[in-house]
Amino acid sequence: MANDRSIVIYPPGEDGGRRVRAGERFLGMAYGPLDVVEFLRLAGLDDADDDWLRSSEQVEWRGGGPDTWKTRT
Repeated sequence: MANDRSIVIYPPGEDGGRRVRAGERFLGMAYGPLDVVEFLRLAGLDDADDDWLRSSEQVEWRGGGPDTWKTRT
């Protein structure tokens, strides 16, 4: 269930960035999957990588999955 997931990647904003949260903690604005991975590593999730990000049930993608990013203008 979505409520059980602790990591939320929000839909792309006007500038193309997606907010990233882990629980109640805001980790940053990501502009691609590698940004999300880096935020998660800095937050202590050492096993995070692109494959994990795409397949983990801990991650809730809102407004599109890991391939949905807007280009910054």
